[in-house]
Amino acid sequence: MNIKDEILRLKKERNAVVLAHYYQRADVQAIADYVGDSFYLAQIARDVEAEVIVFCGVRFMAESAKILAPNKRVLFPVYTEAPCCMEYMATPEGILEEKAKYEDVKVVTYVNSSSAVKAVSDVCCTSSSVEKIVNNLDCKNILFVPDRNLGSYVAEQITDKNIIPWDGCCNIHDVVKPSDIREAIEEHGDDLLIAAHPECTKEVRDMSHYVGSTSGILKYVQENEHTRFLIVTEAGIKYQMKKDNPEKELFFLPMICKAMKKVFPETILESLTDNRGEVFVDEEIMKGAKRALDNMLDVSRKG
Repeated sequence: MNIKDEILRLKKERNAVVLAHYYQRADVQAIADYVGDSFYLAQIARDVEAEVIVFCGVRFMAESAKILAPNKRVLFPVYTEAPCCMEYMATPEGILEEKAKYEDVKVVTYVNSSSAVKAVSDVCCTSSSVEKIVNNLDCKNILFVPDRNLGSYVAEQITDKNIIPWDGCCNIHDVVKPSDIREAIEEHGDDLLIAAHPECTKEVRDMSHYVGSTSGILKYVQENEHTRFLIVTEAGIKYQMKKDNPEKELFFLPMICKAMKKVFPETILESLTDNRGEVFVDEEIMKGAKRALDNMLDVSRKG
């Protein structure tokens, strides 16, 4: 049996689509109908005309798809749990306790969070939408949950707001050190342009020529006339970036998110065959989380 052909047959039979994040395995991205960052995939999940969504990412992404499209069947095709590390770095109780310390405050929660945390938030954000969302909020204080590095990046960009960062981080981006960048430059040449994700520490961001979301990094490399780049984000981005830039020299740090590598063509097929990994979210949690996610999509459209 050809797995790809069988997946295509089942997608057509079930009116299903496969969504995959840029950090997924190359063979999974090759199968997907839509490949993108968290913000793009959230929009697709809400708007796509399909009865079944197979979401290839980590747990919070699949749950967000179910929350945004409650009438669709969402399947998360993994054998074992695949959560983002940041899903566990904040709790609803902790957020409400911290929020009570401030007046004129809104909770802005990175989508890399549990559904329960989203449910007590005012608005969610992604790394590609965070600046527009924070700028459009009518409050002085922003409790930013849970990534302190992304929070500090936002504080640098938006100086008229008081960004109160939660003490969480991505365990892939946060561990990159300036010495890692220097070693890559020594190995590959000092003419590299460095593009880093804002989940990296300030020290790494300050060494970079460009800081932006996954989709922003892809756009930066594709539109830049320079031909040699060091990419400082999860290495799964290599598949799309090499497709977009076959003539450019692209170098990557060994940044691998194990949770993002738990989807395989075989697990996609199994999910389409027997609904393996169907996603359910508690109804009460879904109400609050949907409001925060809808606010993310709506506020990001404002000028």
